[in-house]
Amino acid sequence: MLQKHENGAAPAGGFQRTSALTAAILCFISLPIYGSRYMFECRIAREIPAEEMLKLTFARGDKNLLGVSITIFLFSVLLVVPALSQQSSTPRAYLGFDRNDYPGDAALLALRRSFSFAGYWLGPPPGAKSNSWSGKRELVRSLGFGFLVLYSGPQSNELQQKWSEQHVFNNLKTRLSSARKRGASDARQATAAAKKEGFPSHTVIFLDIEEGGRLPAVYHAYLRSWVDQLERAGYRAGVYCSGMPVDEGGGVTIITADDVRKNTGKRGVVYWVYNDACPPSPGCATPQNPLPPSASGLPYAAAWQFAQSPRRKQFTARCAATYSADGNCYAPSDTAHSWNLDINSADSSDPSHGR
Repeated sequence: MLQKHENGAAPAGGFQRTSALTAAILCFISLPIYGSRYMFECRIAREIPAEEMLKLTFARGDKNLLGVSITIFLFSVLLVVPALSQQSSTPRAYLGFDRNDYPGDAALLALRRSFSFAGYWLGPPPGAKSNSWSGKRELVRSLGFGFLVLYSGPQSNELQQKWSEQHVFNNLKTRLSSARKRGASDARQATAAAKKEGFPSHTVIFLDIEEGGRLPAVYHAYLRSWVDQLERAGYRAGVYCSGMPVDEGGGVTIITADDVRKNTGKRGVVYWVYNDACPPSPGCATPQNPLPPSASGLPYAAAWQFAQSPRRKQFTARCAATYSADGNCYAPSDTAHSWNLDINSADSSDPSHGR
């Protein structure tokens, strides 16, 4: 608010809110007009509409000083607008957590202080026989969490079959056909679970691929079938996979996400990548302004898992101090270290669009 401290009273009127930056510029250009006649106090904490500010600024200024002030104003705009454009173009990132075991109803309230979204399993996580997240979607959603919806994929060796050299061709055809059938079957199970939990159509369901490096042909056959079946059921396909380079020898490296992207063609797969190597990972950190998924090194990533529990020592030596002494990552509010977490950033507060 502008307040005049001499005899004139401050004009009254209905004030609409405007940007603090506009108020600051208008306060600035009023100085050459009122310098010796009036003292103004610019209180940007209470914003004033630009129209009212202009009336106050130019109501008693003479024409010469008015021209000077307009010149200053235009020059200020030239300096400020590019800065605002650059600031507004910076993508915002959101923090989320995931873990195989449901942390408990009470834990969600504490975790919500730090995180915008949560990983949510539609079936048993890798190595488990049951799913403790089942039936918890509505509670998670009611607390304001978005979702990273997960379904556990097979290991490559589950899709491979033993074969002899003389039957390699026929056996490969059999393995590819079997992998495609498995992909469609798993996708149907995932969509049935998603509907039972109440996830809307077009929710992104991420297939959990734990192994890194180049995937065999049978896995790509499985994956293409998985993606196509999800789309036929009205859902979107995502992949959780490695975003870390693997040395194949001879100066050749491969990143699993790139390999999947190349082999799925034009299918609209959404990528959630893991890369906990420091750098680029900040380690076990929960900053208010987290790094975006593109900071993982893959510009097409929609989500980035940058911290895992327990930490992998071969990749996290430079950020070891950010993890707990037991090697796990915990939320700042979890002082008892009850729920070890994996930490993620995403370009949306609901990366699976599952609310």
